[in-house]
Amino acid sequence: PGPALLGALLHHTDLRKSLTVEQGAMKVELLPALTDNYMYLIIDDETKEAAIVDPVQPQKVVETVKKLGVKLTTVLTTHHHWDHAGGNEKLVKLAPGLKVCGGDDRIGALTHKVTHLSTLQVGSLHVKCLSTPCHTSGHICYFVNKPSSSEPPAVFTGDTLFVAGCGKFYEGTADEMYRALLEVLGRLPPDTRVYCGHEYTINNLKFARHVEPNNPAVQEKLVWAKEKYSVGEP
Repeated sequence: PGPALLGALLHHTDLRKSLTVEQGAMKVELLPALTDNYMYLIIDDETKEAAIVDPVQPQKVVETVKKLGVKLTTVLTTHHHWDHAGGNEKLVKLAPGLKVCGGDDRIGALTHKVTHLSTLQVGSLHVKCLSTPCHTSGHICYFVNKPSSSEPPAVFTGDTLFVAGCGKFYEGTADEMYRALLEVLGRLPPDTRVYCGHEYTINNLKFARHVEPNNPAVQEKLVWAKEKYSVGEP
């Protein structure tokens, strides 16, 4: 990119805001990273234990953990690409003893390899691993809930599912993505909140508008996404 575009990108990177989402016994801190990534700090309110999804900027994670007074125990890595797993090795040096989970041996600092329907605990929160190969062959989405709670669960989809789109097929096929979206993620409870790995919403909706120019829902969502983006909100 030229200097003007690079400057605009860097300015918007600084503008992007963190956000706290309260889901009953679970809090989710949305932490913007790089130019369009999201890291997610999942906090169990009962025990103050926490997990971080895709900590590509480890220093920011450590500072947030300290500010909130929580105990980081677990790293949930969706896939091995550098903009998701590239901070793992530095983070385990900054915070020794972390359990680093993922579904691919190419993930840095991996301590716990998980497979489809593997489960783990973060405090009183239950984490179920969902294998969604396509973007990468070892991609995992993480479904998180508190079994006794009536609050909506959450799913952290990495580069499998985005707002109005899905991830590129780097290591898989259309059939695999269909299964991931329809048969795995599509069978989660309807009230599940989705936390995706990148802020691609505007571009995805522009493509959707090209495919379906007369769809009012696409037009409305695009206006909403542009308003959010202009003020740095996720």
